[in-house]
Amino acid sequence: MNRPVLLLEAAGPESGHLARTAAASGRSVHTVTTTEALAGYSPALRGLLAGTFTTDLGNPQQALADTVAYARRINAAAVLTTNEYLTPLAAHTCALLDLPGNDPAAAHAARDKAAMATAFTTAGVTAPRTHTIATPAMLRARFLRPGMRLPVIVKPADAAGSQGVTVVARLQDADTAWRHAHTAPGMYGGSAGRTVLLQQYIPGREYSVESLTQHGRTTHLAITAKTTTRGTHRVELAHTLPAQLPPAVEQAIHQETAKAVRAVGIRNGASHTEVIVTPTGRPYVIETAARIGAGHIGDLLHHALGINPWTALLDIALGRPARLTPGRRHHATVRFLTSPAAGRLTAVTGLPRPGPDTPLVRLRVRPGDPVGPAHTNAGRLGSLIVVSPDARTTAARAAQLLDDIRVEVEPHSA
Repeated sequence: MNRPVLLLEAAGPESGHLARTAAASGRSVHTVTTTEALAGYSPALRGLLAGTFTTDLGNPQQALADTVAYARRINAAAVLTTNEYLTPLAAHTCALLDLPGNDPAAAHAARDKAAMATAFTTAGVTAPRTHTIATPAMLRARFLRPGMRLPVIVKPADAAGSQGVTVVARLQDADTAWRHAHTAPGMYGGSAGRTVLLQQYIPGREYSVESLTQHGRTTHLAITAKTTTRGTHRVELAHTLPAQLPPAVEQAIHQETAKAVRAVGIRNGASHTEVIVTPTGRPYVIETAARIGAGHIGDLLHHALGINPWTALLDIALGRPARLTPGRRHHATVRFLTSPAAGRLTAVTGLPRPGPDTPLVRLRVRPGDPVGPAHTNAGRLGSLIVVSPDARTTAARAAQLLDDIRVEVEPHSA
């Protein structure tokens, strides 16, 4: 009889993929979550799970003790997560159970950007200069005096999904940016009192590297080109893979990413590394997360390259050889829908039907919901995936579909 798989938090699209993959392989699936999160599980997700256990995931010591005890009770064969906030818990749990996982001594550096900056410096990773900022006054006095080069990035050390991140282009915006980072919402640990970082702004094109590591050996599956909004708050509007880059630039990105993955102790599992490539072709690693990329990047890998990342993640967690050889060489993109104004959503029209070249069309909102311009990734309204054998056709088809979609909003009254 196959031993069960334990997911640290089953909510979310990526966790759903993992749970369905494990169940389809004959594994029963259990989850560790919180009482609040469990209340929001859909009937379909509840029906998929063989068992649930709730604990205080904001209390690391209690969560670790409870998770290890539950894993032993069910005789779990694997413990894994797609939730960035829970990657340290996964590393420590796997270490105590002698299961494939990441280095528990370095796992904090894959979650906390201040610790990550220190680890990058030690490992010689090309990365932006990063400083911890205790107060708005310190931000102004030490770094944002008249004549200093702007813009700069102000962000929380431990949030995710662009929460609390500001591109500061004017001195008078410094205090607001610091408060925005200091009170950024997060999971499990509250929102107030976050460590605030000042980071060097690197001009250039943004990419991410999707990688899987097994027994300390990393395979880079694809480089993803990103399209983001401009201005004070940057929101990802599109992911496209595989990116088309000169071989020398691609090699440089892979080299820096490999150093970053090692620096934060990723030994077994996925990594999602954000990189800026300057106009001269030099890559800077912004950050590395010990998880698969969100925003349907796993779906893009599957549709473009024929690699099933969910099966690969499960194989790695079970200690079995992962199959990472591409089965096809197509191109795929995801485009995100955003609201043109703040108000009440009245309709979304012109959405395509799912089909061979549009395998996913998804709305996260319904008529009557309050909407507004996206300031974080969580503010996006929906998404669609386009796939075809070549990059030009994929881009043209995605642009055509977006032109046909209308997001209708009843603005807030004055």
